[in-house]
Amino acid sequence: MSVNHYENFPVASVLLPRHLRRAVIDIYRFARSADDIADEGDALPHERIEQLERYRHALHTRFSPLASSTLPSAELDAIFVPLARTVTRHQLPLSPFFDLLSAFEQDVTQTRYPDYASLADYCRRSANPVGHLMLYLYGAVDAQNLEQSDAICTALQLINFLQDVAIDWSKGRVYLPQSDLNRFGVTETMIAQTSLSPAWRALMQFEVDRCRTLLNSGLPLGRRLQGRVGLELRLIIQGGLRILEKIEAARFDVFHHRPTLRPADWLMIIWRAGFKK
Repeated sequence: MSVNHYENFPVASVLLPRHLRRAVIDIYRFARSADDIADEGDALPHERIEQLERYRHALHTRFSPLASSTLPSAELDAIFVPLARTVTRHQLPLSPFFDLLSAFEQDVTQTRYPDYASLADYCRRSANPVGHLMLYLYGAVDAQNLEQSDAICTALQLINFLQDVAIDWSKGRVYLPQSDLNRFGVTETMIAQTSLSPAWRALMQFEVDRCRTLLNSGLPLGRRLQGRVGLELRLIIQGGLRILEKIEAARFDVFHHRPTLRPADWLMIIWRAGFKK
């Protein structure tokens, strides 16, 4: 599953083919550092946007044929010089990197989502690009694989939102669609009060079921990809499914019991990924 706190990214996993590990680390370094600009520290919103704009400028200038050979700072140089080599070596498209930046900028400026469609559009840019880049590295890009990868990555992002309701609330954010809150009669006051009402549990069951459906729709991709790559993806999917089970087992109390994967869970996940049909 995740490494550190950037979800949806299997960084330098032992299951990854050795020749791809450096590329994954280079992509991760870009995504992790940009995400931290949006989420971490005490910078003001306009300062965060300015820093992310430097990333956008660096992407343009590093990969444009007309670009200057220098970058704005040594810190950016450490990120973008190896990333440029990886992009060139593996012929990666640039659009996923710009999509990620767009989502990180949105984290700075938007704290509520009116409906599932708007949240899914955020996931399209915050999570799905990671799956696209991995498929390009694997040489496995086609319409079906991209669609199923999108389902997996969107589900993982949504699961993280379910895990982190309390953390996001502390940052002034609510990633549960407002239309879903209204449908089940859950107010933001109830979230603030960590209310475990029947309405809350019904809402969370609905969200869990949506994530489970998305993950299951992506399962064929994990079976179709060969070797260690396919096994890694199946582990990621089963890890997500196990988190959903733990949310349900806690009766949706993600306020006081953030679900995490423990050694016993990993034994189950490995069995399911390797042997369960």
